[in-house]
Amino acid sequence: MRVRVATALGLTAVTLLALPACSTNITEAKAVSTPSAQGKKSAGPGRNAAPLSSAALAERLLDVSDLGTGYTRKPQRPDQHDDVTVLGCPALNDLGGDAAVGGTLNFSRHAKVTFTYCSGSEVSEELYSDSAGKLSNGTDRIFEAMTGCPKYQVLVGGTAVDIATQKVVSARVGDERWSQVMSFSAGGRDTEVKQAAVRDASTLVVVSGSPALVDQHLGKALAKATATR
Repeated sequence: MRVRVATALGLTAVTLLALPACSTNITEAKAVSTPSAQGKKSAGPGRNAAPLSSAALAERLLDVSDLGTGYTRKPQRPDQHDDVTVLGCPALNDLGGDAAVGGTLNFSRHAKVTFTYCSGSEVSEELYSDSAGKLSNGTDRIFEAMTGCPKYQVLVGGTAVDIATQKVVSARVGDERWSQVMSFSAGGRDTEVKQAAVRDASTLVVVSGSPALVDQHLGKALAKATATR
């Protein structure tokens, strides 16, 4: 079955395959076949914290000064909802809203920033805020759909892209956490992208990009996003 959809959480296969490799001194995360200890909810009082506005979230995004040398902030462009045909993944048929066409998740309060590193590789951060229940249910639905098909294919224009997804173990931070590694293959080129999401009370942090860069900066992003101000 074919549906019009793009990769969720703001990633598009064509963009990712265009990124050149960039070496780092960080050990890249490896996918594991065992289920991760994800979805653990906290019963603490922080779960009832009031949601933050989009303006407040924007102030809590990482900046170049938080990342170190070699990073450049990428100008934010309007979301482009390209037509993408998904083959072989019924779980993606149920995706609705902006997330189903490659934009932001379906939460009204959000902010996003993207950085280039080593003149090519990218890492992006997305912040969302809503009630703990809405963040939990919405994020879980997206990640379950994305990882519900271990392998599938998308057609972007005349280009076929093979995609494989796998859950990976998440660092035990925040109230809930989700993490996956996505492998893209097209035209003889392969690339690997990690997406890690952490919900802490009424704030959701999503970091995507090179597995090494995601592992390096997720903790910084979470600490800045949830700092008391």
